[in-house]
Amino acid sequence: MLKSQKARLDAPEMDSLRLGTGWKVEELGLPQIFVAGTYGEGSPGSVHLEMVADDACAAIRAHGARGAKYFVSDLCDGEIQGADGMNYSLASRDFITNMFQIQGEATPFDAAVFTASCDKAIPACLKAIARMNMPSVFIPGGTMKHGPDMMTAEMIGMYSAQMERGEIDRCQFDWYSQHACPSYGACQFLGTANTMQVMAEALGMALPGSACVPSVGPYLAASAKAAGKRAVELVGENLRPSDILTMKAFENAIMVHAAIAGSTNALLHLPSIAYELGLEIKPELFDEINRRIPYLLNVKPSGKYPVEYFYAAGGVPAIMEELRDFLHLDAMTVTGKTVGENLDALSNNDYYKEHEAYYEGSGVEKSQVLFTVEHPLNEEGSIAIFKGNIALEGSVMKHSAVPDEMKEAVLYARPFDCEEEAIANILHGGIHKGEAVIIRYEGPRGSGMPEMFMTTEAIASDPELSRSIALITDGRFSGASRGPCIGHVSPEAASGGEIALIEEGDLIELSLKKRSLNLIGVKGERRTPEEIEAILAERRAKLQPPKPRYTKGAIGLYTKLAASAMRGGHMEY
Repeated sequence: MLKSQKARLDAPEMDSLRLGTGWKVEELGLPQIFVAGTYGEGSPGSVHLEMVADDACAAIRAHGARGAKYFVSDLCDGEIQGADGMNYSLASRDFITNMFQIQGEATPFDAAVFTASCDKAIPACLKAIARMNMPSVFIPGGTMKHGPDMMTAEMIGMYSAQMERGEIDRCQFDWYSQHACPSYGACQFLGTANTMQVMAEALGMALPGSACVPSVGPYLAASAKAAGKRAVELVGENLRPSDILTMKAFENAIMVHAAIAGSTNALLHLPSIAYELGLEIKPELFDEINRRIPYLLNVKPSGKYPVEYFYAAGGVPAIMEELRDFLHLDAMTVTGKTVGENLDALSNNDYYKEHEAYYEGSGVEKSQVLFTVEHPLNEEGSIAIFKGNIALEGSVMKHSAVPDEMKEAVLYARPFDCEEEAIANILHGGIHKGEAVIIRYEGPRGSGMPEMFMTTEAIASDPELSRSIALITDGRFSGASRGPCIGHVSPEAASGGEIALIEEGDLIELSLKKRSLNLIGVKGERRTPEEIEAILAERRAKLQPPKPRYTKGAIGLYTKLAASAMRGGHMEY
């Protein structure tokens, strides 16, 4: 007996209540599909998702089942940048997951379709899929069209910093802001939103070719209908997320992430999704894979082109085809076929020809966007894991977006206990060449781990600072971030991590070659490792951490329960 039908027997009021909701009598005995998404008017990435859910439901109905729509709205990181609202962002991932679990398990269903477009919503869906372990398929919500002259939404942060310094006027800024987002869908660069769409497909939970499709046009509706049909098939096959989300799948996703120079936030989300399955993804795995997987995708913010050109180049299947010799081709996917079987099927139909037609009249060719393993943009992937005496558990650098001269450096520490103080100094001449801006108490247990997007944009938009200073934080960065940044420093300051012990004028050494981040001197003078160890012990004895910023409500609960950033930053109960 299907789970949904047993629930009808257990709850005698269910049929009556469903009929009052608009169900038809003949639908009550059909397989029932949970159609969940993050629809709402909070962002361009969510405002269209009810249409996506409707298309999935239409396909479900056409194939002999009944879909039921449920929504948990998400946040737009772009709309809460630079304000305290950003502290809710990472926490929202876990609360969305919890709400989907409540909706999907309180009233049993036989299979599920999830849809989302954006930063925390996609990993929330994937966490719920993993936790509930119900036959499921994910629909990525697609990407919006770019603005004039390939303008993309993350450039507004740069223009804002330029206006703040008087380099452009308000009229110029207003024109940029009014033309950067011409439609619904995820923002047009390879930030966290599009990165996580790619990750959903690379993990095998989204149908091949469905990540980063243009949100306006026929592509997204076709993906939704295919997913709805597939969800009905999954009821009979009983193929579960735990059959798909294996360690091989996560390694495949990390390889794809390395090749596309994806957002550093994936290092929070992939381990957190794996946690739901009892799997552990250690930070060293990201580093090991990035050392052997080449960087291939010339897409913003690390590259030149908006994300729709990635779709035109063939999307995730094209990347995986390039990485074929590295991937676990026997990993199972939601299609019921392996990665290798999916790639073979796409190569044998018109999939790539249809995509290449998208370039016609653009003046852009596939070879400019997607490079080959033989001739990559870089021999290594984009992510490096740094460890050292101020990052014992690790930290993260996206070195594909870092100037060469800042990949090996010794800098003078300028510590700040919140982002607001740091950005004010950066914008108004308080930070100088050769300094390391330290922002602490912004980790998961400190303030919810907000993004430092406005700070990184302020640095990246200043030609001198972007090549002469570094930003080091226990917070995180936007997927749009550029420039010399090291984030996720763990243990974080709020947990007593060594980043809390850094003082003004300390010498900080960072080395991409050695993957190291260390305090090596005090008051501008180098000291031996033994002396540094003694100095840190002395400082720890005197440390008086600030009182918790949040003690009540959602962030109070999150900061109390949050795991280390290098383990996923999820709530542990």
